Amino acid sequence: MSDHIRVEGIAVFARHGVLAEEEVLGQRFYLGLDAELDLAPAGQADDVTLTVSYADLTALAVAVATERRFQLIEALAETIAAEILAGFPGIAAITVRVDKPSAPVPAILSQVGVTLTRRRGGGR
Repeated sequence: MSDHIRVEGIAVFARHGVLAEEEVLGQRFYLGLDAELDLAPAGQADDVTLTVSYADLTALAVAVATERRFQLIEALAETIAAEILAGFPGIAAITVRVDKPSAPVPAILSQVGVTLTRRRGGGR
């Protein structure tokens, strides 16, 4: 399928990380979502009920990222992907990106991050 709904650059303040300081201080994270689904029915009918709301996708991702704590950004991305697939049956696959611009790494870098794709039925 080649149809996608993308939401990029969702900024959240959260307390994810392995280090105790990350839980205490918190930091900014950026989330990105790329949902694969058939957009033809919505596009042909100009009917919002035949698609998935990017506002709803964003709200779910923000809720997971800000209401729970994860040591690994991999676990954050995995949970967002699982909840999107569970909550939006029209989505065939979801790619979730989590960027951590202030990662405690002893190097000069702009950010670290993970990207994962999960397909309905457990595929990757």
